[in-house]
Amino acid sequence: MSELRFDQVTVRYGALTAVDGVDLTVPSGQVVGLVGESGSGKSTMARAAVGLVEVASGQIQLDGEPLRRRPGGRRPLQMVFQDPYSSLDPRMTIGDSIAEAIPRSAAGARRQEVARLLDLVGLGADRAPSYPGALSGGQRQRVAIARALAGQPDVIIADEITSALDVSIQGTVLNLVRSLQRELRLSMLFISHNLAVVRYVSDFIAVMYLGRIVEFGPAADVLADPQHPYTKELLAAAPRRGSTTLLDPVAQLLADPAAQAVAERAAQVVADAEPADPHHPPAGCRFHPRCPIGPLVLADREHCLTIDPTTDADRRRHRAACHHVAGDLQPVTAGSVAKEDSL
Repeated sequence: MSELRFDQVTVRYGALTAVDGVDLTVPSGQVVGLVGESGSGKSTMARAAVGLVEVASGQIQLDGEPLRRRPGGRRPLQMVFQDPYSSLDPRMTIGDSIAEAIPRSAAGARRQEVARLLDLVGLGADRAPSYPGALSGGQRQRVAIARALAGQPDVIIADEITSALDVSIQGTVLNLVRSLQRELRLSMLFISHNLAVVRYVSDFIAVMYLGRIVEFGPAADVLADPQHPYTKELLAAAPRRGSTTLLDPVAQLLADPAAQAVAERAAQVVADAEPADPHHPPAGCRFHPRCPIGPLVLADREHCLTIDPTTDADRRRHRAACHHVAGDLQPVTAGSVAKEDSL
């Protein structure tokens, strides 16, 4: 088990800043779910961690030290990619694909290790001679997970690993991931655009918008009491027990006859809003063009247009990047967090 830390990490693609000064910690033996819409920078974070894209500034650390390959050729981070159909070489048997990832120090026992890993992911050692073309999408993703584990990593990064799978088998793969994480006590960064998926496997949830983390906290706390309007929007769109709407903050804020009119205006702002251009992110709060409690709805909130709320997010509940979230004296810790038992 190891702690993975992103320290003021920035990643650029030419003129586009995909990740902008992000601080994020994956505690040892815990799962951090990173959620956000397409283009928010989630996958870029993953690729930066495993060295597939260059970090423009900041540092990615493992247990307080810069990332480097371990003795014997072992890579401390391993990644499971989104598409199981393209992540495996169709000309190699799945046994050979897994064996290829085993560090040199364990090369003498590769056959036994391949058999163990296939059993661990629920495929069985007898599938080792099979080619990827003979497997279903769910089975291929199990092979990809086994291949990641073969590298004996300290941290697993799972990038949208269920989004390319049929809904009927997504739950099976998620159950496998959660079971393996508990059994092996893996540290894991689990990335998805689907909050319903993230909340099932995560101890902590980080919400990302336009290259920045806008909320972070224990999963149960974030789900029960989301602070940032964008988190509320994601939660309202995800299947869940109970009901929470995006307009709740406005209704709570204004307890007078004008509240209904404000709520209707907020709904119209959200409905009409277009995603911001990541090449030219808005000044101030990056969410303000879509915010149901922002300056397009409430005229006295012009400070949202110019003042960046991420600069003092640490003092707010769930480190929320919103000027209108109350302070929080309770520190975020790596304590255990209750999760739902099944999908």
